[in-house]
Amino acid sequence: MSNIAIIGATGRAGSQLLEEALRRGHTVTAIARDTSKLAARSGLTTKNVDVLDAAALEQAVVGHDAVFSAAHFSTIPADAIINPVKKAGVKRLLVVGGAGSLFVAPGVRVIETPDFPEAYKAEATAGGVFLNALLKEKELDWTFLSPSAEFVEEARTGTFRLGKDDLLIDAKGRSWISFKDFAIAFIDELEKPAHTRQRFTIGY
Repeated sequence: MSNIAIIGATGRAGSQLLEEALRRGHTVTAIARDTSKLAARSGLTTKNVDVLDAAALEQAVVGHDAVFSAAHFSTIPADAIINPVKKAGVKRLLVVGGAGSLFVAPGVRVIETPDFPEAYKAEATAGGVFLNALLKEKELDWTFLSPSAEFVEEARTGTFRLGKDDLLIDAKGRSWISFKDFAIAFIDELEKPAHTRQRFTIGY
């Protein structure tokens, strides 16, 4: 079993990563600005950390087997995660990605399509910057898992498809995945790495 630190553990994606990791017997350090809403549980440690405080984040992740980042890209730059993780000596970094940098056609990313919502452009653009930073990273054993276009609060089914850099769309033309099923694939990657220094995606 692994000892995992989850940055952004109180968010929608991060909280499901926490649940799935504990369900499988891993130990988890939940990191967020305010972890007070997380109930005390076996295998769970909480740490209140301002992720933009590099020294505090480095100290919080020291000694873990892997760090998960479920932080918002538009408010937490790539270096604010990558550098403290490296300085802490943690080799594995798994990142909750975004769909905006996936491709819908050769050379055309989701964020570049005419119907892409303006409200999500800042986050999607920053997600692409984070992925590009990882692609240049030589030290970390990193993975970036992009969800489908719709990231939703639906059931944990355990049935989904994995892809690489292209947006996955189901038979009805919908691109979607639940936070719970996303968490399954994410922890699968932790336990049996298949996408070392790669981005991959998940959808129904």
